[in-house]
Amino acid sequence: MTIRTIAVGIIRNARREIFIARRPAEVHMGGFWEFPGGKVEPGENPEQALYRELREETGIDVEQAHLLATTQHHFAERQLAFYFFLVEQWRGTPCGNEGVPVRWCPQQALKAEEFPPANAAIIRQLTAD
Repeated sequence: MTIRTIAVGIIRNARREIFIARRPAEVHMGGFWEFPGGKVEPGENPEQALYRELREETGIDVEQAHLLATTQHHFAERQLAFYFFLVEQWRGTPCGNEGVPVRWCPQQALKAEEFPPANAAIIRQLTAD
């Protein structure tokens, strides 16, 4: 089984709110909230993929990102390696370019049960901060 690498952006504003999006109902883990990001493509490293994915999904240009954590999650049909980046400096206004519902959520109000299970550890880290 190959490991698919995923770059994830935790976009946090000055009010310590996190930008999140709802996964479309028809995709794996549909209906859960998620942090924007996506697959690392061949020839990219996770940070390059993060910049590309956030531009595509949210319309922002990342100015600086800091790696917060890496985790792996095993599903019956796939294995994923996640790179979670904190993004506090960007140009533009985050929006839902892919037509999914989006919102700003206070960092302390994030609820692990509203996100796919692979996000539980990073949500614990964020809500403890």
